[in-house]
Amino acid sequence: MNTNPLDLTGKVVVVTGGNAGIGFGFARGIARAGGDVVIWGRRKDKNDEAVRELKQFGTKVIAQEVDVADEQQVVVAMKEAVKIMGRVDGAIANAGIMNHAKSFLELSGEQYHGLLSVNQHGAMYVAREAARHMKERFDAGDPGGSIVFCASLSALTGSAGMQHYNAAKGAMASMARGIAVDLGVYGIRCNTVCPGYTVSETVKDQGPDSPLGGQVRERTPIPRFGTIEDFEGIGVYFMCDASRFHTGDLVKIDGGWMANAGKANIAKLSERD
Repeated sequence: MNTNPLDLTGKVVVVTGGNAGIGFGFARGIARAGGDVVIWGRRKDKNDEAVRELKQFGTKVIAQEVDVADEQQVVVAMKEAVKIMGRVDGAIANAGIMNHAKSFLELSGEQYHGLLSVNQHGAMYVAREAARHMKERFDAGDPGGSIVFCASLSALTGSAGMQHYNAAKGAMASMARGIAVDLGVYGIRCNTVCPGYTVSETVKDQGPDSPLGGQVRERTPIPRFGTIEDFEGIGVYFMCDASRFHTGDLVKIDGGWMANAGKANIAKLSERD
């Protein structure tokens, strides 16, 4: 009998946007821990590449081409995942896009709704369909399941020209709390992970002399950008039985950026003086 609470053997986790970046970090951690993984992504080439790399850990890995902004695609893909894998124990709603407006005054309705359709509405569709399957399992005597939203520090802070991104990520954190309250009776947990500055396709570390690189290193107590490896552990934790009483929470994986927010405020006051 395996008594390791971090072991994911026998569990199946769907990771949206799991073919690259932080999503791939979640997926790789789960595969390392013995879990089976379902990758959702829109690009077949990236999906295939992720599957090849994850299969080295000896677990079952499949990929589905899914646009989470399309509700019907999410409904169909979740049913297919359950049919192929036999069950879904966890879902990580990580898929998202990022874009900027020059300022809030320049933010168009099309840009606003386009981002929310993926980051907020897509996450809701994924969580709902996963939860529906988990509830069916509960009714059959097999309770439990874990849903995670991958948000951002933008859920907690303001960003110039990114109010649509702030809105979507903040909504994810609020929605997670609501799901936790509503579905805890079925053994379904829901939490939010908020990454700090992490190297990805959209965020580049151009060194300590670059404006962003200098700011990150100066303000982050662990003075570097995050990497996808930094998200393997938190993904395993929330998908495994070690977190069976942990729900409705928001966890920051940011190297201490938010804990050090006062430093930035002091600097601004000094500049005014």
